[in-house]
Amino acid sequence: MPSEVRVRFAPSPTGALHVGGARTALFNWLFARKDHGKFLLRIEDTDVKRSTKAALEQILESLQWLGLQWDEGPFFQSERKAHYEEAIGQLLHTGSNAYKCFCTPERLDELRARAKATSAPFTYDRKCATLSDAEVRRREAQGERCTVRFRVPLSGETIFDDVIFGPVRVENELIGDFVIARSDGLPTYNLCAVVDDYLMNISHVIRGEDHLSNTSKQILLYHALGYPVAKFVHLPLILGPDKAPFSKRHGATDVLQLREEGFLPEAVVNFLALLGWAYNGAAEIFSLDELINKFSLGAVSKAAAVFDATKLLWMNGLYMRSLPQKVVIDRAKAFLASVGHDVSQYDSKWLDGIITLEIERSKTLKEMAAHLEFFLSDQIRYDETAVAKFLLREESREIIGHVRNRLASLEQFDTKTLEHALRSLAEELNLKFGQVVHPTRVALTGSSASPGIFDVITNLGQSRVIARLDSALELIRQRRQP
Repeated sequence: MPSEVRVRFAPSPTGALHVGGARTALFNWLFARKDHGKFLLRIEDTDVKRSTKAALEQILESLQWLGLQWDEGPFFQSERKAHYEEAIGQLLHTGSNAYKCFCTPERLDELRARAKATSAPFTYDRKCATLSDAEVRRREAQGERCTVRFRVPLSGETIFDDVIFGPVRVENELIGDFVIARSDGLPTYNLCAVVDDYLMNISHVIRGEDHLSNTSKQILLYHALGYPVAKFVHLPLILGPDKAPFSKRHGATDVLQLREEGFLPEAVVNFLALLGWAYNGAAEIFSLDELINKFSLGAVSKAAAVFDATKLLWMNGLYMRSLPQKVVIDRAKAFLASVGHDVSQYDSKWLDGIITLEIERSKTLKEMAAHLEFFLSDQIRYDETAVAKFLLREESREIIGHVRNRLASLEQFDTKTLEHALRSLAEELNLKFGQVVHPTRVALTGSSASPGIFDVITNLGQSRVIARLDSALELIRQRRQP
């Protein structure tokens, strides 16, 4: 085993980076950083039909957004075919570890059907395991396609000690002779993973629990090839709140979706770290440096982790409020640009100001963008509940009319002047201040909730305020017609 901690994250570029894959990458990265080791990125792209450049770019972008920079790589399995062919040749050389199989897909389907009919696990029946060299050469000369199968011992057990799940024992007869090279010559996942982990000096294979069933096969390959066996670490599954496997029906399932929903990378990393790992019973908020210092594989639970979207939302809101204000402002500007706002058209100081108003009120950048919409657009989206409650009352038209005229008459439009004008108006109309503010807020923002009314008015400016009050008066007129 290498003395240095060397771990790898090895996604297949067949889709976006799933939350489970991101958690795996994070745990590998934290473990490497904690022990001053190396974090490698390997792209397992031997599935040519399903691998795409777009998926690869999404994976790389997701890792970079999370801040999980790799130390070596990315390495592409599609460029390492010679290494796999050498290993397969080594296994075939004596015939004791591998053999060529000419069974057709139809025959294999028939074997699977028989096994299913008897509720028995499917294992290959070794029909081709005893073919002579001459027979193999003859069939190849005739153009018959073949796979290469690894010859699993017929008796005994394959045993390994998983860091999280402890000792795992698998009866060899249940493994069956498995394919290590397809009929098109391409090597399979298990062979590639073992060869690469050996050549890249991987000390710990940290991956999802769904790979646990592959490990016994890989242990056999390690031994047959004469490789030192890496330590295996299988992370618990991630479930939804209903305890079903985490899927799209539970919410955003990949990293870039979380970014599109307005989550901050710091919050996502903190949240992912707690999916299966805990430092103690109470602490939940950790900076990246704290995660590195406190992380240990020994504190990872074998129980499935639950993805709690409500908790992620709460955590993101906390980070929105606790990160340096300039950081949040810059992130908000970038998010606004990503959803179609030309932020360069606005006065920078004004834009910074209205973003600051919404930091305390927003749990995500997406929610903030929605809250800022009434500032950035002249098209008001009215909340019908707020309209019914505050604009369509008997007295609302009169109140809005008085507010409109009072604000139009002001020569100064600062907070002090505005507050005096509206409070004095409320006194003149013998109304509580809230009775003036509530319909005014809905008229200006479309909603019953917003930043302070004077912040709203000053940031909209006098001309836009008057125009919106006029629009509200017209809306009231139309809605209250008999």
